[in-house]
Amino acid sequence: MKVLVINNDGGGFADYVEIPCGTTVRELFERQMGAAKSENYLIRVNRQSVPRDQVLVEGDRLSITPTKIEGARR
Repeated sequence: MKVLVINNDGGGFADYVEIPCGTTVRELFERQMGAAKSENYLIRVNRQSVPRDQVLVEGDRLSITPTKIEGARR
């Protein structure tokens, strides 16, 4: 099935990705972001905050936005 992934980290990108049925938010985050820590990102599905174990469905829109910017000072 296809879902839209919007990655706002760094230069950012958006693209449809093919995933198996039953894929969770956590699994797709790990696939897209590798070793990045999920607690450093705001992860939303269809503009709503969701639990990491939510199963994605056809046509969902997953957005990943960093909450911590490397090198940024207060």
